[in-house]
Amino acid sequence: MGYFHGAILGFITALWVSYQCSAFEVDANQTALLFVNASEAAGRKIPETLFGIFFEEINHAGAGGLWAELVSNRGFEAGGQNTPSNIDPWSTIGDGTSLIVSTDRSSCFDRNKIALRMEVLCGEGSNACPNGGVGIYNPGFWGMNIQQGKVYKVVLYIRSLQPVNVSVSLTSSNGSQILATANIIAADVSNWTKAEIVLEANETNHNARLQLTTSRKGVIWFDQVSAMPLDTYKGHGFRNELFTMLEDLKPRFIRFPGGCFVEGEWLRNAFRWKETIGPWEERPGHFGDVWMYWTDDGLGYLEFLQLAEDLGASPVWVFNNGISHNDQVDTSSIAPFLQEILDSIEFARGDPDSAWGSVRSAMGHPKPFDLRYVAIGNEDCGKKNYLGNYLKFYYAIKQAYPDIKIISNCDGSSQQLDHPADFYDYHIYSDAKSVFSLAHKFDHTSRSGPKAFVSEYAVTGTDAGTGSFLAALAEAGFLIGLERNSDVVEMASYAPLLVNANDRRWNPDAIVFNSFQLYGTPSYWVQQFFKESSGGTLLNSTLQANSSSLLVASSIAWQNSVDNKNYLRIKVVNFGSNAVNLKVSIDGLEPNSFHSFGSTKTVLTSSNLVDENSFKEPEKVVPIKSLVEDVDKEMEVLLPPHSFTSFDLSVKSTNLRIPGTDCVLKSSN
Repeated sequence: MGYFHGAILGFITALWVSYQCSAFEVDANQTALLFVNASEAAGRKIPETLFGIFFEEINHAGAGGLWAELVSNRGFEAGGQNTPSNIDPWSTIGDGTSLIVSTDRSSCFDRNKIALRMEVLCGEGSNACPNGGVGIYNPGFWGMNIQQGKVYKVVLYIRSLQPVNVSVSLTSSNGSQILATANIIAADVSNWTKAEIVLEANETNHNARLQLTTSRKGVIWFDQVSAMPLDTYKGHGFRNELFTMLEDLKPRFIRFPGGCFVEGEWLRNAFRWKETIGPWEERPGHFGDVWMYWTDDGLGYLEFLQLAEDLGASPVWVFNNGISHNDQVDTSSIAPFLQEILDSIEFARGDPDSAWGSVRSAMGHPKPFDLRYVAIGNEDCGKKNYLGNYLKFYYAIKQAYPDIKIISNCDGSSQQLDHPADFYDYHIYSDAKSVFSLAHKFDHTSRSGPKAFVSEYAVTGTDAGTGSFLAALAEAGFLIGLERNSDVVEMASYAPLLVNANDRRWNPDAIVFNSFQLYGTPSYWVQQFFKESSGGTLLNSTLQANSSSLLVASSIAWQNSVDNKNYLRIKVVNFGSNAVNLKVSIDGLEPNSFHSFGSTKTVLTSSNLVDENSFKEPEKVVPIKSLVEDVDKEMEVLLPPHSFTSFDLSVKSTNLRIPGTDCVLKSSN
């Protein structure tokens, strides 16, 4: 994410228009004609990486979101290094007459020295502790979702000069309902001792907490308290249902970890990858001063690479180039920052016996990750030291890793860059009308030189609300334009991807969640229409209409990887308030090329442009799929007003050859 570029562009008006190569505009009047050339000569291969996702640590997308850690501020570091410090959101159980809780710098971990010191004043006899004991509790990220029958692993570090008997419990938000409990009983924990407890929940509570209590007088220190469900995706720490929503988009790349999160308001708070690797207990965490919250960095550099691998997506590593929002490293002093990034690439790609590859291997991933894309900074173009720093990074990376594709922050869509790059970054946040009109943004971009990476796009402002249908419809038109121009646009991703509904730092977002619920906004569902485009074949199409400006369309050929059947997909956005009769004429196929069954129509529309999904109505605006009969090379279809329609026409066989390969798309009759 970043501070957005606006765009105010007018619509094109003409009495009779004809647009080639898949994108068209017409007024929703009476009849429009769409001609599709499905012959081999008319096809062009779409990049394998065209559509992906962009993950930024914003809106508690990772901490309290995709990363399944239930404890917030697990190492007590969020309050800073001066003690005593704020332990929020930890709170005490019992009053000041029964215990005193503070922090000190006694931790056994060198990179995170803060530990919690709990002095229990009550005990036996007349000064007995209250029923259930006294202690501390953590509510997690606006409540922990504890589900009956599920198993949770609690890990913590404990020290005391006396024997201990500590209850570790998952409870309701006020502690009155015990969902699962076990005890740490130890005669000698005079040295820091790691304790692991497995808890199986006997009831469900979506707003639960973790608590540590005792009824014994004495002093106990706690540090690095973690609680994780055991059923994360492949045991890799990702919340299953959120991972599934990402996986369902079939992203071909994932850009991470930001966005402004990479830069920081100040460099001292920027994302530093070396601080996010190694055992989780040893990671110091850091305060993200752009989006204003603490992260323990359990979701670190290796976990991002693992996420990409689990999704089958190419990682796009966005790194800090010595520039934040408010301070910059002079190019003459950039060498240490440059070495950090060379080390990060070796960590990802190096052999298991290399200096940093061995660190990765020790973390359980001996096989190198397939890192082939890096971005030098985020939205830093034009800043005083960017070009100088950029060139230092560019030439050093190319010398060490000539195959890596490098992304510049500078926009090359309107004029050539003044520096070398493989891709240039383009961001657009604007109102619905402007974003829809950008379907033609890349029509006249130079076909030579670096290609575009549209790494952040979205409709924002009043039109968008917290995820409106109008925003999604405009974005659909924009994406059709990117698909049509995929000879110069290599990659595209929506932003932001995720938002915890309890911490909306940015609106709108693709996926909304809390501790136990989630839904996709209409913008999420629009992306589903394009998940087969990457690696498909763009077909040449022409539209003829008797007016202008409200219809955009494209045509592709693609093969279903599940059943190996071939489809011709026609996507059409009707941005107008009237229905359109669209006559489709398909040329370049043999007679009787379509199956009499298996073709479908998918429509995304709603009765009100400002309609949104919600926890109460998660499917208020979702695509509706139906069967299409009487498929032929000549068809007439009705496009509802304000709608996004996709036709998947099942093809028996086709002479379409995917450009650049020897593969002919064929399927059985």
